[in-house]
Amino acid sequence: MRGSDQTSGSLFSYVDLEERIPARHPLRTIREIANEVLASLDAAFETLYEGTGRQSIAPERLLRASLLQAFYSVRSERQLMEQIDYNLLFRWFVGLGIDDAVWDHSVFSKNRDRLLDADVAAKFLEAVLRHPKVERFLSDDHFSVDGTLVEAWASLKSFRAKDGSDEPPAPGRNGERDFHGEKRTNDTHESATDPEAKLYRKGNSQPAKLYFMGHALIENRHGLVVQADATQANGTAEREAALAMVDRQDPGSQRRITLGADKGYDTSDFVASLRQKCVTPHVAQKITGSAIDGRTTRHAGYGMSQQKRKRVEEPFGWAKTIAGMAKVKVRGLAPCSPRLHIRNGRLQSDPHAEAARRGRLRATVPNAGDHPDPKTTPPSKGRGDSSTRMPKSTAC
Repeated sequence: MRGSDQTSGSLFSYVDLEERIPARHPLRTIREIANEVLASLDAAFETLYEGTGRQSIAPERLLRASLLQAFYSVRSERQLMEQIDYNLLFRWFVGLGIDDAVWDHSVFSKNRDRLLDADVAAKFLEAVLRHPKVERFLSDDHFSVDGTLVEAWASLKSFRAKDGSDEPPAPGRNGERDFHGEKRTNDTHESATDPEAKLYRKGNSQPAKLYFMGHALIENRHGLVVQADATQANGTAEREAALAMVDRQDPGSQRRITLGADKGYDTSDFVASLRQKCVTPHVAQKITGSAIDGRTTRHAGYGMSQQKRKRVEEPFGWAKTIAGMAKVKVRGLAPCSPRLHIRNGRLQSDPHAEAARRGRLRATVPNAGDHPDPKTTPPSKGRGDSSTRMPKSTAC
């Protein structure tokens, strides 16, 4: 019998919002950890609010909503409020009932900025890393660091001369601006809408834009971020932020830890600073003029650290493709999967899968007694964390 397409229009709903969320949904575990951490920060929240006046948005709900915005890549607060309004999963995670009104996006932004100015977000992330369900997955000895460019929310038309000597844009909301024949640098120009944004480019063949830089310190066991920072975009920001994050992660300790990084960190000053901090620099070597010598590369842990560094970079969108050497964005992947590879900006389970499907690569089976080629032999399925754990190195 065919079902009816008529709307029932019932006034009341007798299904609890808790029952609508699947029992095995990953947000259930995340929400449980977040609620326990937020309960431990109750005293810090009390110091931020007055005892009288109109009630504001609960800080717990502000932080839960901010987590959703990061998890699902919601591009704006206006869109976040819209999705919380009609998405029952978002309502349940934030803590709103099915009939509760959603906040205005400007009110949400204003209250959230007050929390960020009080460093509540940093305290929240530190408490999450200390949670028993998270701390057991973290490595204390082996880390990787990398940075990425974050495009500023400012137009190049706002990048004006500090002394006002350049030609102003044409009148109107989006007036034209002629840059031909004008030399613009960060020393002589700045953005009128975001003065902290700096003109920067990824490479010689890339266009210059207004950027900030984001930095992350990642532990190598499961690829979890343990320290994060944002700085102005310049040539030394990555190395300076890496040293600052190492100090915050392991301040004043004399025990040996390792730090993996790409070739951009291979400078004599940075390597010497790491050795003074009792950190073994597992930095990728440049072709010429490398500051990394045999004291580091002769240990097996150096090669393992480089493999781990590349794997933990892929889920965060900072992996370089083989052909274009361009940064790609990877979402929704489990960190540090040893059987995922990136080729031409796409994911595949085998490094040669795409070529094999097009007939460009012929699969060969080694004869008995032959040694398989390590470059074409896929990794074994039994390879786990115990086989890739890096031994402690005593040499700087």
